[in-house]
Amino acid sequence: MSHNTMNLKLKVWRQKNANTAGAFKTYEVNDISDEMSFLEMLDVLNEKLIVTGDEPIAFDHDCREGICGMCSLYIDGKPHGPWQANTTCQLHMRAFKDGDTITIEPWRANAFPIVKDLTVDRGAFDRIIQAGGYISVNTGNAVDGNSLPINKDNADAAFAAAMCIGCGACVAACKNSSAMLFLSAKVSHLALLPQGEPERKSRVINMVAQMDKEGFGSCTNTGACEAACPKEISIANIARLNKEYLRAGLTAE
Repeated sequence: MSHNTMNLKLKVWRQKNANTAGAFKTYEVNDISDEMSFLEMLDVLNEKLIVTGDEPIAFDHDCREGICGMCSLYIDGKPHGPWQANTTCQLHMRAFKDGDTITIEPWRANAFPIVKDLTVDRGAFDRIIQAGGYISVNTGNAVDGNSLPINKDNADAAFAAAMCIGCGACVAACKNSSAMLFLSAKVSHLALLPQGEPERKSRVINMVAQMDKEGFGSCTNTGACEAACPKEISIANIARLNKEYLRAGLTAE
């Protein structure tokens, strides 16, 4: 099978750190195979920059298999680029054509300060999890999967919510930089399971309080988050989060 190659122009956001002003810089990359991943294409550019004595572009990556949530790039105005239900590392260059100009930016949100170039600090997500995204139940040894009966609909909904990889695309896509889809996925998957019951009230109250403290915006239900999510997390989880929050507030001891 023959590979198509392309020449591309890249407009990349370069910024030394959170305290300095950033700007777009234009680069050209040639003979890029359409079978390369987007991150491999950036690797090629960085190798070229290193050879010419320039500073390579900082960008986040780890597993490159679509499961770690690190590859946070805003590509041509879309989180993770043009493909639906897809992470940047699994975006292939066949999504573009020869001669294209591609604009590459970091996530834009006050709660995600820029570390350098295309890398942002998503520690705010970690702190939200630390505020309540855990269970205290001593699970002991591994037990048979069917020893604790769980309603199938709840199990399926919990599994779907637990698919969230914490990449932050929902925040980047939202005009208010809201973290509600992320938070609702984390709250939902524990609220739906019996293991999550002991902290059910404190979890939602503490995690919402931490989210507000981090400076994320409010949710106005535009659905941009769901559309940009690489794991297609449903905004039905946001409705569930609101219900959990109301219930916790009304029945707090």
